[in-house]
Amino acid sequence: MTTTLPDIELPAPDFGYAPSREGDRVIQFREALREAMSEEMRRDQRVFLIGEEVAQYSGAYKISQGMLEEFGAKRIIDSPISENGFAGLGIAAAMYGLRPIVEFMSWSFSLVAADQILNNAPKMLYMSGGQWGCPIVFRGNDGAGGQLGSTHSWCVEGLYSNVPGVKIAIPSNPYDAKGLLKTAIRDPDPVFFLESERMLGDKAHVPAEEYYVPFGRARIAREGDDCTVVSFGRPVHFCMDAAEELAKEGISIEVLDMRTIRPLDIDSIVRSLKKTGRIVVVDQCWPFASVASEVCTQVCERAFDYLDHQPLRVNTEDVPTPYAKNLEAAYLPHKGKIVEAVKAALGRL
Repeated sequence: MTTTLPDIELPAPDFGYAPSREGDRVIQFREALREAMSEEMRRDQRVFLIGEEVAQYSGAYKISQGMLEEFGAKRIIDSPISENGFAGLGIAAAMYGLRPIVEFMSWSFSLVAADQILNNAPKMLYMSGGQWGCPIVFRGNDGAGGQLGSTHSWCVEGLYSNVPGVKIAIPSNPYDAKGLLKTAIRDPDPVFFLESERMLGDKAHVPAEEYYVPFGRARIAREGDDCTVVSFGRPVHFCMDAAEELAKEGISIEVLDMRTIRPLDIDSIVRSLKKTGRIVVVDQCWPFASVASEVCTQVCERAFDYLDHQPLRVNTEDVPTPYAKNLEAAYLPHKGKIVEAVKAALGRL
């Protein structure tokens, strides 16, 4: 018996960022982050940056390079190597009306400040009965940075996205990095902003005029009809590589870049799934209780009857991050794994 499914009202798709064109202004990912912070600091005297080495000449990873000279030592603050301490300082400052940007040199180090960022900042508004919010941005490098070993390669979104009260943005390109960070700095809630050391040198067009990228609105990175591939952050690039490889075999995949996972734009996923009937979620977290697991669950809850194949996940391997270069590459959700998953969803293995 055929069941007629009710139509779902969904917002218009967003194509957002596009590859650079001749004549566009092209800058690096790290420069886009610097511009976002600098523009918001010029606009609002309450905004300041604190973290390890941020006030050095080049800044950590050259992201805050030159900002000390413009804004001075009261707003570009070098901290001791004490994540728990300067994260707590930032939370207190936010409670009293400032707008801190707290930089973790690596999100792996944020685990030292877990009580502050997970047990205090997200709960402040709720526990104070709406009297005190916590408008703070925590940002830094997330995931495998290239032979940094197991304890310096944490991909924290699978762990931290379980906590209500935070927003999590994970840009995949310089355009979104700037627009999302400006939105994060203006947001009234705590925002975890996850970057990738491996993308800081990536270049793309970033408009000189002011713009913002809204939270909770995914971007269609590539249109396709055969299978929906959902990802965010650095793995979006692996998905685009897989799309090129699959196109050689006549397979057309639609790549969605989620931009934020808290809030998650499930509506755009459902819209794409209604067209393709198949979905693969690519996530650089470990597979158990990952963001990919949540996306697959919501797809089954919201759009089960549109599925022509069960949702599939591509994650990192369920082991600590290897140090060896070849093993680290094999551990990540690379092009080969994505191609294989899409073919499995299409029944072409």
